[in-house]
Amino acid sequence: MASLLSTVFSSPSLVFTAAFLLRAYTDIDYLVFTDAARFTFSSPSSSPSPSSSRFSGLLPQGSPYDRETYRYTPLLAYLLWPTTPAAAAWLPGPRVLWASWGKVLFAAADLAAGWLLVAVLRRHRGLSGPRALQYVGAIWLLNPMVATISTRGSSEGLLGALVAALLWAVLERRVVLAGFLLGLGVHFKIYPFIYAPAIVWWMDAERMGRRSQRNSSSSSSNSLLAKLQRFVTPERVVLALVSLATFAALNAAMYALYGHDFLQHTFLHHVTRIDHRHNFSPYNVLLYLASAAAQQLPAPTGGAGGFKIESVAFVPQLLLSVVLIPLVGAKKDLAATMLAQTFAFVTFNKVCTSQYFLWYMVFLPLYLPNSSLNRRPRLGLAALALWVAAQAAWLQQGYELEFLGRSTFAPGLWWASLAFFLVNCWILGLIISDLGITSSTVSISSTKPKRKT
Repeated sequence: MASLLSTVFSSPSLVFTAAFLLRAYTDIDYLVFTDAARFTFSSPSSSPSPSSSRFSGLLPQGSPYDRETYRYTPLLAYLLWPTTPAAAAWLPGPRVLWASWGKVLFAAADLAAGWLLVAVLRRHRGLSGPRALQYVGAIWLLNPMVATISTRGSSEGLLGALVAALLWAVLERRVVLAGFLLGLGVHFKIYPFIYAPAIVWWMDAERMGRRSQRNSSSSSSNSLLAKLQRFVTPERVVLALVSLATFAALNAAMYALYGHDFLQHTFLHHVTRIDHRHNFSPYNVLLYLASAAAQQLPAPTGGAGGFKIESVAFVPQLLLSVVLIPLVGAKKDLAATMLAQTFAFVTFNKVCTSQYFLWYMVFLPLYLPNSSLNRRPRLGLAALALWVAAQAAWLQQGYELEFLGRSTFAPGLWWASLAFFLVNCWILGLIISDLGITSSTVSISSTKPKRKT
């Protein structure tokens, strides 16, 4: 068995082909995205003039937000243009083949993320090709959970590729590319902004190849102004300018096309949402009560006024993921720090669904090889077993609520949510305690600066 696994993971083509087939045969609906693309590129009701019909079907003519429940950037609808009837006149072959373009795109993004993870493990974590492929294959490429979520109509595969590319670009000292990917990632989905503090803190003068500046500054004044001057390196300035410019340009363009609908559905909705279905968060019951009050439905408790604890849920979430964890770990191990940031962000988020798990799972292959979970197999198995068991307990309660119509909010769903939250907090503590340890075996190539901007 061991020899068979060695043979399989020694062949990248075999692993990536198997990973693609695993995703290609996942038959799940993704009509929200294809409908949004169709609305975006649909012809106006009035007959177009001959001059405008020349490019009809190529340029956006409608709004993706005409599709109810579409809560994403219009860029995603643009990427699914080949699935629209308007694309039939421009693309070769039968349209039925292009109808699955989105699933192929999402699966390809998953594979691209896997390829980037292998590259990071080899160049910056000191692993051999087969061993790197073994971790990425087992945790990301051949993981049925990742494949199912990525191809069921979820665009998380694209986000995984963007985040993996961002980490790769930072470690390779490709500052302009990293800034562009950071700005694009935050536009695509809000949460990647949490990585900015960790990347900026990691990107010090010594790590970016400015040893002479660091040595000369060590004997200079320790005043606040001097420390600020040492902190504001050219690479940090470039990263900030490029990322902000990319984010601002994309948002300005989308706002010019779609106005307030773009802001509401792409950003504001995710800040004010009170989703309670499929929500593993301990805030689940509170969100249900808020949702019931908002819809003027009978609720177990009266009134929606007064202080709402879910409205300040972001305070511990952002304090951990944006401030404390980057300060503690970024200079020790950037990849493990980004994992801890994401894990904290998802764990403390007021809405926590299964697709959010992919946000931190993309970092697991980079963290696990030298982690305490790997060095102490019993600890690793215990963490996995508790994570799965707590999730299964919640799903059982959720099934009774949503499919059987039984009120399991209290005490069943509440206790299951709390148990899952506590298990996640314990695992987060293990990850944070490993910061600095996982970096001790990072390959020497990761510390050799490559000044690329």
